[in-house]
Amino acid sequence: MSADDRVRGFPAFPPGRRGRQNRSWWGDAWIRALEDSALDQTLLRGGRRLASTGHVGSITVSSGRIAAEVHDGVRDVPYRTRVFVEPMTDAQWSRFLDQVAAKAGHIAALLDGEMPRDLASAADDAGIWLLPGLGDLQPECDCPEWAAAACRHAAALCYQVAWLLDADPFVLLLIRGRGAREVVAELRRRGRRPTATPTDRARRPGAGVPAERAYARPDPPLPAPPPFDPEPGVSGPPLPGAPGVPAEALRGLVENAAGRAAALLGAVGAEVDGWVLPEGSDAVRLAVGATGPVLARLRQASGRTGREFDRAVRAWEYGGHGGLAVLDESWRPPPVRLARARASLATGGAGDELPEPQVWRNRWTFPEQRAQLRFGRDGRWYPYREVADGDWWPAGMPRTDPADALADLLGA
Repeated sequence: MSADDRVRGFPAFPPGRRGRQNRSWWGDAWIRALEDSALDQTLLRGGRRLASTGHVGSITVSSGRIAAEVHDGVRDVPYRTRVFVEPMTDAQWSRFLDQVAAKAGHIAALLDGEMPRDLASAADDAGIWLLPGLGDLQPECDCPEWAAAACRHAAALCYQVAWLLDADPFVLLLIRGRGAREVVAELRRRGRRPTATPTDRARRPGAGVPAERAYARPDPPLPAPPPFDPEPGVSGPPLPGAPGVPAEALRGLVENAAGRAAALLGAVGAEVDGWVLPEGSDAVRLAVGATGPVLARLRQASGRTGREFDRAVRAWEYGGHGGLAVLDESWRPPPVRLARARASLATGGAGDELPEPQVWRNRWTFPEQRAQLRFGRDGRWYPYREVADGDWWPAGMPRTDPADALADLLGA
């Protein structure tokens, strides 16, 4: 594969891009790696402003390196700014491509501009950290203020790279070492399998029957469902081991899966993956995309009024378990989290022109703007909009930064 595939250039973003609607979760992970490593919130604020006002020049992305000229917002002096990320090794790439090729939906999602969460999770399980974490972004800049930590020019570059990632997850793969054409060619090579001839298929045991004959057969009776056990466990004959997995470990995994399934099917208030499921949460989840009689039955089974049910479905669409939890629950966040949120709103672009919010527990309300942010136990801020007097509805995707959530809400 030509080395040209491992270098891409992107034109400069025009000024005026601030709140980013529908930012991808992998773009959020990139920003989180930057912000979690920053020691000075002032630098992040300056970086956001340089990014949104168009002070970053054209961006060059190559294996392990991002570079651009960033102009100083005061003196308008261009500085050579670079951010380095360690590329994956050939062995890591081989394992990662095996994970992608194992599921056709992963390939289709990447080609459609999406990075499936389960693909990133599978890569993590294989020891491949595709998304950057704390300390993985290594900045360099020839400005006078640059030191070991990121300067505002490097922060501005990272914020704009997140915009590139939103549009094309292959940019992340390029940063990790492989270009799009190279990745697609490798996936196609892995997807090729020898094609059996009709003679080979006829000789193979259990070769099957023509579809017409199969569909003409009557449906066999279904087996009786197993009894429901409110205290799940593993019964019956001992479980056999698997290659590299002893029987004892496999038994523990099965018991854990059974316990999680029972919790999902259990009573109101069960805790699953850290979330306390509110009443009717399964009905709300299943209602996403449902229509007609199915939707009516789910609304009836939810235990909510019609309007409350519609609001809950909207909350689930935006935030899943977290969105539904923050709709129904109010709680007192730790003071340090609230202090950080105030600082972020004070330094963020949207927060400069806003009055102090009215704070009640985890809900921050801006009455004149008919806007509200709700802080969830997952550390994300959920935007709400007032559609009538005291009637608040979910109004967007949650953000880790309240300034971003408010900018999205106000259309900044």
